[in-house]
Amino acid sequence: MLIDSHCHFDFDIFDDQRDVLMTQCENHGVLGFLVPATTCLSWSKLQALAAHYPQWRAAYGLHPYFLRESQLAEIDLLGDQCEAAQAIAVGEIGLDCWPGSVDINIQIDFFSRQLLVAKSLNLPVILHARKSYDLVFKCLRETKFKRGGIVHAFNGSLEQAKRFIDLGFVLGVGGTITYSRAKKAHRVLNALERSAFVLETDSPDMPLNGFQGQINTPLSIPIIAEHVAQIRGETERQITAQTYANLLRVFPKWHEGLL
Repeated sequence: MLIDSHCHFDFDIFDDQRDVLMTQCENHGVLGFLVPATTCLSWSKLQALAAHYPQWRAAYGLHPYFLRESQLAEIDLLGDQCEAAQAIAVGEIGLDCWPGSVDINIQIDFFSRQLLVAKSLNLPVILHARKSYDLVFKCLRETKFKRGGIVHAFNGSLEQAKRFIDLGFVLGVGGTITYSRAKKAHRVLNALERSAFVLETDSPDMPLNGFQGQINTPLSIPIIAEHVAQIRGETERQITAQTYANLLRVFPKWHEGLL
């Protein structure tokens, strides 16, 4: 079963085409979607959509890049939201050191508090870690978070990959690996154990090679699986089966109610 382990299918840009895309995805074998929230204001819409589409699984959190729209008091609501909406993870949370991001100390405060919420609920997390792996590791250690999850859009070294894997995480592999210039990402992907990664699109962002300037959708998952198979010298069937098994290991309740 092909799964998009990270897509923002709840974003407004999909409102006019969501049903059509869902049908197209089913026709192309993409049968499951993990949709992480970005802001507190998005939680109710995501919850309603996840209830409408049984193929969806939802995570709730406060994305580091959008913290200018957030308040610490919203974290007090996060645990109740996750329980009420039967979230399978807390996310998308983490640290973003890209220019223009919110002050890193504010990000660390939000991130650490959300890790503690996830820890209290025994939920995995969906990590956003852009140019911030060392700081993310530090927060994981300081909060003693050991439940694992997914490192979204991983693009670090093999050593960094192994550190996350040792903490129970799998690595999100997406459109980056479709670019021939992504040599480091190819080397790391080729060196990973089969149990170490899952497939994702980050729709509507992170377009694949040849699709620059277009809205990315979960329909890209079969193309990503094809490239992963080529890079690793495996079959697409092997990649599909293994990444699904990896997802079930990290999210053992995923299959409940999934078509």
